[in-house]
Amino acid sequence: MQSPVHSLPSLFKQLGLPDDATSIERFVAVHSPLKPELKLEDAFFWTESQKAFLREEILEDADWAEVVDELNVLLRSGRA
Repeated sequence: MQSPVHSLPSLFKQLGLPDDATSIERFVAVHSPLKPELKLEDAFFWTESQKAFLREEILEDADWAEVVDELNVLLRSGRA
């Protein structure tokens, strides 16, 4: 059985954020770069429910973990 494959737009949709390419690029530009010592899920711009979702996916290495990692890299590099 294959694991579900999620995309960056589907992660944004799951987080309740606009999921079109322009909105994702804007989000990354506005919220990056994250400080190296800051965990993605602890960033100030997430709601409590978004933080909980991100934390759970990372800790459990769940279905969304790969695309959450992708977002983490984007927010640290400042490029979408």
